[in-house]
Amino acid sequence: MAFDPVELTYDAAGLIPAIAQDAATGEVLMFAWMNADAVAQTLATGRVTYWSRSRQAFWIKGETSGHVQRLVELRVDCDRDCLLVLVDQTGPACHTNRRSCFYTAVRDGAEVELTQPLV
Repeated sequence: MAFDPVELTYDAAGLIPAIAQDAATGEVLMFAWMNADAVAQTLATGRVTYWSRSRQAFWIKGETSGHVQRLVELRVDCDRDCLLVLVDQTGPACHTNRRSCFYTAVRDGAEVELTQPLV
């Protein structure tokens, strides 16, 4: 059966959540949004493309920073309303210059910073 991005379940704004995970290590790197065109562009080019809600424009990961995400595999969840994007990540995924956006843990009621920005 051929995959059609239009057949996914998008929210009222036409967006679907996308979780980027390092294909080699399993580390969760970041969360962002995609629309049907971003999904199609990602599949066509192999460069992970998101939809920036603040800029109302496509955001090709690494286009300005050089911290590229190359698509390894796109997975669709059982409800077809969330994507798992397995990637080959070059450099940090987070805009804070950390490997992952999930660098803060809540332990014993306090926030704990788990990693420092990469040099």
